[in-house]
Amino acid sequence: MILRLDRLGTELPPPSDPDPAGAAAVQELMGGRFGEMSTFMNYTFQSFNFRGRQGARPFYDLVANIAAEEFGHMELVAATINTMLTGADGEDVVADGNRQHFLAGGKGSLPQDSMGRPWTGENVFSSGDLVEDLTHNYFLETGARQNKLKVYEAVDHPAARALTGYLLVRGGVHQVAYARALENLTGADLSKLFPSPRIETDKIPECRPHIEKGLHAKLYRFSPSDYLELAAVWNGAHPETGDPLVVEQGPPEGALPRDLPPQPDVFAPDRSPQDIAEIAARLRQAAGLPKDPTGEVADDRSLAGKVVDKVTP
Repeated sequence: MILRLDRLGTELPPPSDPDPAGAAAVQELMGGRFGEMSTFMNYTFQSFNFRGRQGARPFYDLVANIAAEEFGHMELVAATINTMLTGADGEDVVADGNRQHFLAGGKGSLPQDSMGRPWTGENVFSSGDLVEDLTHNYFLETGARQNKLKVYEAVDHPAARALTGYLLVRGGVHQVAYARALENLTGADLSKLFPSPRIETDKIPECRPHIEKGLHAKLYRFSPSDYLELAAVWNGAHPETGDPLVVEQGPPEGALPRDLPPQPDVFAPDRSPQDIAEIAARLRQAAGLPKDPTGEVADDRSLAGKVVDKVTP
């Protein structure tokens, strides 16, 4: 089971100038062959199907925990796409972006790649053979890193840059983790290939703050009491920086999500969002809940029910 927290893996900037074309490109990081849906579902099914897990517990714990983090990465990609589409004109979305973002998605993310093709379960590889699966996972993380670098070069929207900066660091952790696992199993030293692709993460401005916090060398344990054997694989020195690899209990600190404003032109959440806000207020009162919403958002104020056509930082 996955414990869900109402936070994002890292802070994203507020909506600024909409970028429908950039949002369409970022969709590759969601539903592309090497996107976060693929990494999440690959590792999830491998963990579901893992046989002999007690005898191979450190490797099972590794795959299961990385799967849990990938769920959060999907949410972060979605938040980025939604931010980039906030305030976008429908004609601009249809002409320059993924028209389904307007016609089907309520100016929100979709389980698609950058061409609008639906994500497919054919992207999932779960052979049952541990070495084969781990080799595939290393290749998958390498392809994912390549795609993040390409999106970083192609899209200069602040939200896209913040997203790719964070994911390049965290995806690099997973890339190193699978390399370490394969080395322990087979003796093959894949760390000699790092960085792969051959671009040092510390040269990317949006990556540096995360590296300075040590996020490039941390593997999180997404459970209060399970998956204790991560340290049997995740140890030693980082192949690029030499920093010690450490397991940290619990999920990353993360950041509060932003309460993105309603978009009435696509009925998200409604043509008259203030009506929904009034109904919600009455329901809270009837249930004996506080008058104000209990959840926290980064803006420290709820935009629910407020009509915002164009948003500025």
